[in-house]
Amino acid sequence: MSDYQHEVKELERTSATAARLFDVRRIIGGLFVVYGVIVTIAGLTASDADLKKAEGININLWTGLGMLALGLFFLGWL
Repeated sequence: MSDYQHEVKELERTSATAARLFDVRRIIGGLFVVYGVIVTIAGLTASDADLKKAEGININLWTGLGMLALGLFFLGWL
């Protein structure tokens, strides 16, 4: 194998590693998991006044769980 071919193979290997590191699914999944945890905690600590404003539905809890599920889906997709 020539030096040129060896250099191309090395660049391809480095490029693939960088692409995996900055994969959009990893970033989006991580953000959804972090925000999902925050919103879920807000839902678990919701007051009666918060529930009354949302007509008895704990919207923070359900939204947080949905965000967690979506984030874990993105991370599992890797």
